[in-house]
Amino acid sequence: MRDTRQTPITARPREDGEDGFSLVELLVVLAIIGMIATMVTPQVLGYLGRAKGDSAKVQAKNIARSVELYYLDAGSYPNSQQGLAALVSAPSGVNWQGPYVRDAKGLIDPWGRPYLYRSPGTGGAPFEVYSLGRDGQPGGTGEDADASST
Repeated sequence: MRDTRQTPITARPREDGEDGFSLVELLVVLAIIGMIATMVTPQVLGYLGRAKGDSAKVQAKNIARSVELYYLDAGSYPNSQQGLAALVSAPSGVNWQGPYVRDAKGLIDPWGRPYLYRSPGTGGAPFEVYSLGRDGQPGGTGEDADASST
């Protein structure tokens, strides 16, 4: 008959320095990760900044389309005093069929400031929807450049 008893497995004795990673190995790995992060982070931040600028341009053009819809219903563009608020709530004395923008939050640029509106716009345009970019000042380059619907 066969013996079915199990014999305990004996672990071989461990010698010093054989288990785990040394402190030096961990520091080398952390240094490599730090160098990679140092090289990648500026690129990622640059992409993020350009994405906000591109997003602001697209949003300004979409808001301009909403102003055009307002024009079709009202027969005139909102004046500078009415501004973009005319897309959300009806100004007095206007054949308003809105809202032309679902929510007033849609009139905020990627930097958290409201889009600006002027009527008449620059260059002979009947109106202009624009953002002053990251710095909130007219002009600028890169992320600080203005984004306009025209």
